[in-house]
Amino acid sequence: MTKFIVRAHIGMLIAAAAMCTAPAFADDDVPSNNAAGNNAAPGNNAAPSNNVRIGVYSVFYHVHADDLSGPYVPAGTKLDAKDVETLYLAYVRRLSSHFDLELTLGYPPLQKTVGRGPATLGSVPYDGQTIATARWLAPTLLAEYVFFSEDAKFRPYIGLGVNYTNFYDRDSTAQGNAASGGPTKLSLTSSVGAAGTVGLAYRISGNWKAYASYSASQVNTRLDADTAGVIRTTHINFGPQAFVAAVGYSF
Repeated sequence: MTKFIVRAHIGMLIAAAAMCTAPAFADDDVPSNNAAGNNAAPGNNAAPSNNVRIGVYSVFYHVHADDLSGPYVPAGTKLDAKDVETLYLAYVRRLSSHFDLELTLGYPPLQKTVGRGPATLGSVPYDGQTIATARWLAPTLLAEYVFFSEDAKFRPYIGLGVNYTNFYDRDSTAQGNAASGGPTKLSLTSSVGAAGTVGLAYRISGNWKAYASYSASQVNTRLDADTAGVIRTTHINFGPQAFVAAVGYSF
């Protein structure tokens, strides 16, 4: 029940608005998307304005969670999240020779949550057991500064922005139901938090590039577990960090 901006459609609206207003913020070298611009050599004033990327999203969690609170819960009962890998997708709009706007998405992975704390709850194994699963959708909008000139082979970049995380398909496993004392319904609040990234772009040839980046975001949620009217709660800071390896095409 986990992860790593506004709702996806809100993020896209913001991105679209930025694209429409890009000429107001861009340098004089921002091109139009005509045939000449798309075929222009790197480094001239007709660099492509759009970039799409696909790759692998490896997400690592640094979870800080309050003890579960509620009836029949022993002290020190906590939750943790397993690391995941998923598909990385991004659209990047060039605003100028040094500024980009990136909208990042990942295919919603099946996220597993495990118990931490007591070895058992009653007679039911708990510590290290998968007690719940969920999927998350976490679009992130980033304003990025890109170093060096556009004809450079390597271009490092940094970015800051906002992340929105929504949790859905939340299910308590058979092990989780046993630990809770019966079938349990789960709810997790959505999260909006700051996000940042550092990365490196490498020009392969023509309009193709390879990318590697490391990012972190703030994802906080409140969990409510309802077992036949018995409510247990906790607050979780997932602390997701992610490594991305991707390729991209500019047009």
